[in-house]
Amino acid sequence: MAELSALGPVLVANRGEIAVRICRTVRALGLSSVAVHSDADAGAPHVQSADAAVRIGPADARSSYLSIDALLDAARISGARSVHPGYGFLAESAAFAAAVQGAGLTWIGPPPQAIELMGDKARAKQLAREAGVPVVPGVEGVDLTLEQIEAFVAEHGLPVVVKAVAGGGGKGMRVVHEAGALAGALDAARREARAAFGDDRVLVERYLERPRHIEVQLMADRHGAVVHLGERECSLQRRHQKVVEEAPSPVVDPDWRAEMGAAAVQLARACGYVGAGTVELIVPGATNGVLTDDFFFLEMNTRLQVEHPVTELVYGVDLVEQQLRVAAGEQLALRQSELVPRGHAVEARLYAEDPAAGFLPSTGVVRHWRAPAGDGVRVDAALAQGLAVQTHYDPMLAKVIAHGPDRATALARLERALAQTELLGITTNAPFTRALLTRDDVRLGALDTGLLERVLGGDELTGEAPADLLPAAALALELSDREAHAARTSIPFSWRSDGATGTWRRLVTVADGAPTELTVRGEKVTTREVVPRGAPAPAAAAASSWRGAARRLDASAVAVELDGVARRYVLARDIADGRAWIGRDGHQLEIAAARAGGGDLSATGDSLAAPMPGTVLLVNVADGDAVQQGEVLVVLESMKMELSVSAPHAGTVDGLTVKPGDKVTLRQVLLEVHAG
Repeated sequence: MAELSALGPVLVANRGEIAVRICRTVRALGLSSVAVHSDADAGAPHVQSADAAVRIGPADARSSYLSIDALLDAARISGARSVHPGYGFLAESAAFAAAVQGAGLTWIGPPPQAIELMGDKARAKQLAREAGVPVVPGVEGVDLTLEQIEAFVAEHGLPVVVKAVAGGGGKGMRVVHEAGALAGALDAARREARAAFGDDRVLVERYLERPRHIEVQLMADRHGAVVHLGERECSLQRRHQKVVEEAPSPVVDPDWRAEMGAAAVQLARACGYVGAGTVELIVPGATNGVLTDDFFFLEMNTRLQVEHPVTELVYGVDLVEQQLRVAAGEQLALRQSELVPRGHAVEARLYAEDPAAGFLPSTGVVRHWRAPAGDGVRVDAALAQGLAVQTHYDPMLAKVIAHGPDRATALARLERALAQTELLGITTNAPFTRALLTRDDVRLGALDTGLLERVLGGDELTGEAPADLLPAAALALELSDREAHAARTSIPFSWRSDGATGTWRRLVTVADGAPTELTVRGEKVTTREVVPRGAPAPAAAAASSWRGAARRLDASAVAVELDGVARRYVLARDIADGRAWIGRDGHQLEIAAARAGGGDLSATGDSLAAPMPGTVLLVNVADGDAVQQGEVLVVLESMKMELSVSAPHAGTVDGLTVKPGDKVTLRQVLLEVHAG
């Protein structure tokens, strides 16, 4: 049996928060770690968290984090003796696992054969059947045709789900409710699967209405021992991507947990599994309010899961440590009889996305970051002030996790932790998730995979910034200016004086909206009135703490009183371009000096603009082409998300400015469609 020390140095073939998290456990076990990075990540936090780092290529993931040759070269030149893949990228690549082992390195994961078998959803379903694990009715095959799918639909009805055979995470997945949409869904799923996994094979399954998504955590060693660490509830999803996860599930009792766990263990034994893995199950929705005890095999993830922290907190087990010990050849010290959940844990994923814009990816620079803290709060992140969030990689920035003696306490702690999260410069889903956690159905555990999609757009889930942010920003900026420029010779941010009246007016633009005039009266900041498009209101401001007023990026905390209510805000400024960000309780607002004429950057008339920054994936038209309303003209990809730009009306294409592979910015004009 190998010694644990023989694993070091450990090369972490990943980036972001999971790389930081793995390095933390590697360090705790007395081992050294090696980070890898693309050009875009040269100064990223995960690089700083490791003992050594190696550049593996340009920003494009295919030439860096997805390059087996580059990763093996990094292991060779750094002297690494083992490789941990994290999750995503090549974590479920049998070819990568085999290449690592072929290079004489220790692979911290399951055998390549198990990865290949369970990564093929069709073969995995067949193995599950043979192992006695129930599966959802479906149709699969190497050369699955539209005619075969239509025949299955004729027998089993709609809806169905088209899913990529390889990979997971909602990529290459389309739900079809109408027969006429089958062909388009099949093409889109294959295209997305090919781009994400290099494999365009798909299968089709009966789509269960309002099901719950429950998964079982497994750990197996090389000596035949397999245990499960209970289940996680992962039903709160959007676009098949998990948003909130928890352990244990609010509807699973000890007997059902044992039954699900036994099925997962049986499947792991059948495929010769070693290490950490997850068996995902789907549970039919309640009928007349009554939940059955049925469950079906969905797929197996042959890696660590994003949501593994909730299991760690409830079972008191470091799953990364267990992975390392298993890879070193140790026998599992975990005993099934001793693995009993204690308390409850809930995790929220912090995504770089804009809920108000249909959850499109958000990019920018982190202007200020402070993680929440407190009893039962854990944060897994790889954020730092000045970090550029770009379109190259997944939009998940961090995970905020809360643990408590019961579910209500865990939910309350998580909601409070999200309110205490200070992240300026990047639009995130934090306010939206806070609102989601306060819903009665969520608090009662009445969950299903379609719940979030059904309630999107409701007033309680808008996540809109509170109205006090704008006047608070005016007062905070004035206070900042006075502190920074005691002997003022120029007034930044377009302030103008009314002379003897002692009134300053500041013209600002909120994000990319219409210009707004704010008026501040009085000679002392503590007696000012701030007027944002309305009547004067009593206001006061006082510095809480300031940092480096002379620096290009100035971050500060300020207390602002409006209408007799004092609140604490965080303010960040870019002195060079006049932009500023203010936030409280998880919300943020970006403002800037108004442009001359008050124009904005959005396209007008017949122009079609990019609704998100990203890369042009497809261009389906050329100048002069006649198009119909709703026809897909351009397809964009950003942060692993695909989005179609369609014709707003019938007309003729003109002024096409992009081609496949081009990078586009938010609201960049792509083409025009002239009616007529």
